[in-house]
Amino acid sequence: MENSLEKIKGQQQGRQQRVHAFEDDALGHDDAVALTERLKKGRVSAKELAKAAIDRAERVDGILHAIQLRDYDYALASAHDPAQGIFSGIPTFIKDNTDVRGLPTNHGSCAFVANPAKKTGAFARQYMAQGFTLLGKSTLPEFGFNATTEFMDPKLATRNPWHTEYSCGASSGGSAALVAAGVIPIAHANDGGGSIRIPAACCGLVGLKPTRGRLVDGEAARSLPINIIGEGVVTRSVRDTAAFFAGAERYWRNPKLPELGLIEGPGSRRLKIGLVTNSIMGTPISDETRAVVTETATLLESMGHIVVETPLSVTDRFGSDFTVYWGLMTFLVSKFGKRLFSPDFDPSKLDGLTQGLAALYREKIWGTIGVLRRLRGTTRTYRDTFRDYDLILSPVLCHAPPKLGHLSPEVPFDTLLDRLEKYTGFTPYNNISGGPAISLPMGTSAEGLPIGVHFSADHGDEKTLLEIAFALEEAKPWATL
Repeated sequence: MENSLEKIKGQQQGRQQRVHAFEDDALGHDDAVALTERLKKGRVSAKELAKAAIDRAERVDGILHAIQLRDYDYALASAHDPAQGIFSGIPTFIKDNTDVRGLPTNHGSCAFVANPAKKTGAFARQYMAQGFTLLGKSTLPEFGFNATTEFMDPKLATRNPWHTEYSCGASSGGSAALVAAGVIPIAHANDGGGSIRIPAACCGLVGLKPTRGRLVDGEAARSLPINIIGEGVVTRSVRDTAAFFAGAERYWRNPKLPELGLIEGPGSRRLKIGLVTNSIMGTPISDETRAVVTETATLLESMGHIVVETPLSVTDRFGSDFTVYWGLMTFLVSKFGKRLFSPDFDPSKLDGLTQGLAALYREKIWGTIGVLRRLRGTTRTYRDTFRDYDLILSPVLCHAPPKLGHLSPEVPFDTLLDRLEKYTGFTPYNNISGGPAISLPMGTSAEGLPIGVHFSADHGDEKTLLEIAFALEEAKPWATL
């Protein structure tokens, strides 16, 4: 493996950089399920896994900038006697918008300095109940509002390990970079507009946003007029994602949704799949993205599934309504930050995207009631789609990951908003409707960056999403670093 000094030198010379931490140590190339089996058989210890992950993190994070907070001493101490759970002793990171007792939660923002949390959040308790060894917190853009993990200071950007000049996606960008680079096999992610699926697509990972209510809601989700936030993970294998949701269900199951259980492989049912390539903003998708989605459709047909092109069942106003709702969230942050986060919260220090969206919302505040009414109606329209189809296949994003700077919060707001709307043209529909969706890494761009495809299902039908994911992973194993 190229050493860190050589990587940095190459980066300074402008060469394409692939950065990873995989080597012949305690973690090896295994996913979390394989590591769990090795732990059970006594072939490796939780402390050895934690130490290997820490060594890997310190070797590559000087380039990737994916770690917001390190808690290595606690991790090594707790690894002596890891909590029991489906992932007992597996090292991980939690995204820095989720409270863990004793650790600050700064939400990727410079507008305040957080004090250590007094208690662990509701979802974090469900997450940690699976036995993980927590190494610290991963990065995200300010309050998760951007689709790239970049900041007003470009030196702080979290980089894509497939090519360090490019975006790793967001908002769970730090988690995705760490998993893709091999620092850890699995990390926490959450999704309010694509924030699990976008970084999964950018970094060549599996990213499942569950049905609204499938997992315990975090505190932020409970306060929103429409709960758009889904919790989950990013992983390198389908079975790690499936095992996570099975383990989470053992901690708590929503009785209003079908039981999921442990999905262990492809399903036997032949499916009718709708193919969608028109985005919610009407933005055309790039040729290479279209090619990956079309190739995936052809592969599905070769498996015996029926794939039929269909328009996206969404109103012409959905895109603009979602932008207003996005602005509402930034407005609430800027207006009530002192109460929500810290008395020293300074809205003048919010980044350009947050301030721009909040200003946009102030101009459109009079239409809030109508926007909320129309967006709430999206759930019915979304579910009606699955009277005719078992799944919907689409791109995750309209084009491959852009270079760092393209979506930076330093970009003038009107230009940045236009770029974001032309990039994230598919994922927000599932957040508003509450439907589950998964991103799978089914291709690569001309620059060697991953391109993801997106499957959506009816509420409660994560089972079919995982089964099709297993089938595609088996038929066309995806590349890893």
